[in-house]
Amino acid sequence: MPLDWADVVRRYEQGAEIPTVAGGKTVKVVRADERCIFVRGPLFQATLSRENLEHAIRLIEDGVVSRDPRFFVDDYKILVADERATTVAHVLMDLGFLDRAW
Repeated sequence: MPLDWADVVRRYEQGAEIPTVAGGKTVKVVRADERCIFVRGPLFQATLSRENLEHAIRLIEDGVVSRDPRFFVDDYKILVADERATTVAHVLMDLGFLDRAW
């Protein structure tokens, strides 16, 4: 199932608190627009680009990258981008592309 970016924008345009992969904590999605998702954690602010997220999902769908968040992070760093891979895992789990870790 490809990423429906219009759905992502609707879901996050007003912000959201999403659970982390390991649970017990949350990450703040500040908003989303046509090019990226803006996120904030206790010690960082970042943007997750639409291009990288769509690429990661294509790799998941092709079976190249694991749906298991524990393995996804390393695959994402190597095959997509070496930035905020754990945060990407939180978002993709919230969107239903990665399996729940618990």
